[in-house]
Amino acid sequence: MNGVGHLYLHLPFCAHRCGYCDFVTAVGRREQHALYVDALLRELDEERHVLAPALETVFLGGGTPTFTALPELVRLLETLPSAEEVTVEANPETVTAELARALRGAGVTRVSLGAQSFQPRLLAVLERSASPDDVRRAFAHLRAAGLDDLSLDLIYGIPGQTAADLDADLAAALELGPDHLSCYELEAKPGTRFTHAHGDELARQAEAMEDYFERVVATLTGAGYRWYETANFCRVGSRDRTGRDLRARHNLGYWLGRDYLGIGVGAVSTIENRRWRNAPSLAGYVAALARGERPPRELEDLSGEVRATERVMLGLRLDEPLPLAGLEQVIDPAALERLAQAGLAQRHEGSLALTQRGRFLGGGVTARLLA
Repeated sequence: MNGVGHLYLHLPFCAHRCGYCDFVTAVGRREQHALYVDALLRELDEERHVLAPALETVFLGGGTPTFTALPELVRLLETLPSAEEVTVEANPETVTAELARALRGAGVTRVSLGAQSFQPRLLAVLERSASPDDVRRAFAHLRAAGLDDLSLDLIYGIPGQTAADLDADLAAALELGPDHLSCYELEAKPGTRFTHAHGDELARQAEAMEDYFERVVATLTGAGYRWYETANFCRVGSRDRTGRDLRARHNLGYWLGRDYLGIGVGAVSTIENRRWRNAPSLAGYVAALARGERPPRELEDLSGEVRATERVMLGLRLDEPLPLAGLEQVIDPAALERLAQAGLAQRHEGSLALTQRGRFLGGGVTARLLA
């Protein structure tokens, strides 16, 4: 092993836990931010030996990383190994001119801004505190600070959303000129307070998801964005037309089946034939590292078949052919032939790809391919 080139760090703190969220989060806890960053850095020191000398990507996710106290966030960023791409997730209401400059000064190259919607009533349903003007203001602060790789997140299928609402959200996002857009179908886990509050409307929205998905793809590709992954779109070339590749390189590493190290409470790592997940207890995580121990973990050994299956499932989300070397044992050739005849998949010399219609059907097509 030459070393892992992708590093993820989880910052769980948020001002509020949204009803649809199932990530590992902790509301408030400002008095714990410094202790948590101490723990992160201890775990990183413990695991640094698995990392490559030069990293390709670092990604700070959450939670709301930019809710973390700014001095602690900067301390963390300045201690991390350098990487070609350094991404931080941000909620719009947390982004000030000061924070934007601090991120840029600490080596951040990319920010993923959680807009979710530009409709106030839909933001209220999602329990998001940012207003549409907060999104626009945050975007302007980040651009002014010199960050020229900005991504916006949007959600569709929100209770009460109409096709016209989605069109308006896409138009508002495009007006800002982001370099990258992630557009996700709302997934509310069964049994959450969100599904209890909006169950009937979520069922109605589920019937519209295919239309929404196709509407998103048509609008964004029509505006000159590349539909490079099921839910992700990037500008073809940069704003100044220097021809940069504006795909999210960290997430691309996941989709290409590359190894990654995850640091922090609840974080997942996959390295060679092993996967582990840090336990989701914030108190347990901090206490273990304060004692000089590794945090409690769930370990999983991965067989070659599991890794090959995951490689197919993730690789076929992309718009580029999937090389089949080493993956033939998990592909059902008869199913592939049927899907090719149905115009959903294409077999090339040594590779496999879904057609556009196959990509719209996505996981269902991939599931039928797997032996």
